[in-house]
Amino acid sequence: MDLSADFLRLIHPAIAVTLIFPTVGIAVFMAWQTRQRRLQVAEAGKSKIPPGVGQEHLKIGQFLTGAVVGIELLGITRPMFKRIVADQLWSTMPTKFGLILLMYVVAIGSLVMLYRAQKKLWRGIFATLAGASLVVLSFQDGIYRLDNKWYISHFYYGVTVTLLMIFSLAIVRDIYQDRSNRWRTAHIVLNVVATLLFIGQGITGTRDLLEIPLSWQEPYIYQCDFQNKVCPQLPPPAAQ
Repeated sequence: MDLSADFLRLIHPAIAVTLIFPTVGIAVFMAWQTRQRRLQVAEAGKSKIPPGVGQEHLKIGQFLTGAVVGIELLGITRPMFKRIVADQLWSTMPTKFGLILLMYVVAIGSLVMLYRAQKKLWRGIFATLAGASLVVLSFQDGIYRLDNKWYISHFYYGVTVTLLMIFSLAIVRDIYQDRSNRWRTAHIVLNVVATLLFIGQGITGTRDLLEIPLSWQEPYIYQCDFQNKVCPQLPPPAAQ
């Protein structure tokens, strides 16, 4: 039994439960408060909701984007590097191994620069680089994806919501500069979709914890025929 491997499996869901989902709840609440204040001010000229709620929503949203990208990288890194070590990729395919490491640098570096970028062009470039490198990393071997059931896949929900968070971060400045509110409307629609995906993440993530075996279960579980849902029969226990 490899307790360290089982512990590493739990880091990703543990952070999701203790950090990501509470932050999503705070961001949604702040977004609702921000919209209510805007509507009340437009209608009555004043609101009891504090004027700083919009800035608080912005800060929470920016933090959430970084946290979601971080937990996406955390979730894919353990199974990916388990396969890399098993295949000794650094010696069998050194170019691919080097490119994987480069993608980590590009993903993290582009996200950092996206937070700092002012001009629309650079925000688009860094958002594209961050999203593309995350997609490349996410589709490496060894990651539990459920490709044949992508529509209920924790993996595909996670990649999609991560890309939506990156895009939301990239258009923040446009939201405040666009008087036609088109960017604001796009932001609202995309983040409603993201919220639904977060809910789906909670459901599918719980299911995946049941489907992915612990280290001591793997030798038996991976002998099963998953297509026909049949496992080999165990020998009867020895007589006492």
